[in-house]
Amino acid sequence: MRSRGRLAGLVLATATTLTGAAATSAAAATPTYAPLDQKGPALSVPAAQLAASLACKGPAASGRDPVLLVPGTTMDPQVGFSWNYARDFDRRGWRYCLLTLPQDATGDIQRAGEYVVNAVRTMHRQSGRKVDVLGWSQGGMVPRWALRFWPDTRTMVDDVIGLSPSNHGTTDADVSCGASRSCTPANWQQRSSGVSAFMGALNSRAETFAGIDYTVAYTQSDEIVVPNTGPAPSSALRTGAGRIANIATQAVCPSNTADHFAIGSYDPVGYAIAYDALTHDGPAVRSRIPLTTCAQVLQPGVDPATFPADYLRFTTYATDSSGDAPEVPAEPAPARYVYAR
Repeated sequence: MRSRGRLAGLVLATATTLTGAAATSAAAATPTYAPLDQKGPALSVPAAQLAASLACKGPAASGRDPVLLVPGTTMDPQVGFSWNYARDFDRRGWRYCLLTLPQDATGDIQRAGEYVVNAVRTMHRQSGRKVDVLGWSQGGMVPRWALRFWPDTRTMVDDVIGLSPSNHGTTDADVSCGASRSCTPANWQQRSSGVSAFMGALNSRAETFAGIDYTVAYTQSDEIVVPNTGPAPSSALRTGAGRIANIATQAVCPSNTADHFAIGSYDPVGYAIAYDALTHDGPAVRSRIPLTTCAQVLQPGVDPATFPADYLRFTTYATDSSGDAPEVPAEPAPARYVYAR
């Protein structure tokens, strides 16, 4: 009996040693992400390219925070915003800037994040005010990369507003960028959380930051950022010290059927959520949005007479791959600054 006990003890001790070794190995393989206050690196994109990517309009002293408009994957900001938000902001006399991301926002999103960093710094310096950031799809997510890894930008931003942003990736990309397939770098990086190394870094330690208001307007009919239904929509933000509002268009208007492209271009409910955030302290509040919004067909800024042609150009451009980054067989490696120094 004692020999069996000694054998059992030896087996237990050996198992414990092996388990400890495995745990140590697993811990070594687990990335240690940068602390939230780790200083951001110098920008690697040439200054001339960064300057050329930003086009601003409206009075510099408009009496309100300027708005940075950030396009989604495969999109040009003129094609995406000139016929809706930009036209509305022109009518209101607001200052806004359009940001062009390289290769129609299909390249490495880490590099695209540098363009956002420069845009926020430039607009803050020129206006002397904080910046409101409004983006669609990837454009609603990539500003968070800038805020996560360049802490100085956090004091320069008032609102981050995403229209169906890919904050936790999408299972669509999990399928389209599966084994033995090639995708653009941005599509690899927008695979769902737990699959994409980029998403792991983006959402590490905290998703939001104190002093910034975060509004997510998403649609349960989204066919691109999925899943956007149930208790944990992929677009939704959940952690951190920022003030957060996650609002489905169907929570405002139950019959709303906007898809991913509609919420980023002409949907009046998505616009109403964004506008509420832009015109109030704090994130959007669903109860402030008038029920008359549900009877509207097009958001302010969209011209009914030119809408068919404008929307056709928008959707055609979104599906045209001629300006996209070359497809690659794997996700780009995380930048060194992602990890603790």
